[in-house]
Amino acid sequence: MALPNFAHQYEAGDAWLAECCPYPDLVHTTWESEALAPIASDTRWLAAEAQLATRYDALARIPVELRGPVLADLVQDKMWWLVPLSAAGELAGVRQLRVQPPGWSLHCPPTGWHLDGRTWLTRPDGSGQLTDAAALAAALGPGGYRRLPAEAS
Repeated sequence: MALPNFAHQYEAGDAWLAECCPYPDLVHTTWESEALAPIASDTRWLAAEAQLATRYDALARIPVELRGPVLADLVQDKMWWLVPLSAAGELAGVRQLRVQPPGWSLHCPPTGWHLDGRTWLTRPDGSGQLTDAAALAAALGPGGYRRLPAEAS
């Protein structure tokens, strides 16, 4: 049985991430200097942010075919699900998530690296697949769609 070509998968994911930036060469140069590359979330996806320690289990609840890239920061105890641009409205009531606005920069390592405490839990594969918003909301469990009372905001 042939082993998968992980280097090819990482290259495809890196290329996709870099192309999400208006200056893909700058992303690659940043990675070559072993730094996180800021990639703005307004061209292809939004970032839905959650606490890593308490929301990590949601990853296993989302079927692979509905799961896109998920970045974790082990130091800051955060994770970011890459979701479609249209997901902001659908996820607005999910109290466990904060959907970052378009133009917000996610500081990303290359797909095959762990860098500055950040690692891809689910790596970009170059296909552009993003996490399905409904599946993400459902994975966060009962009450995922409930809004906080107005006085709690």
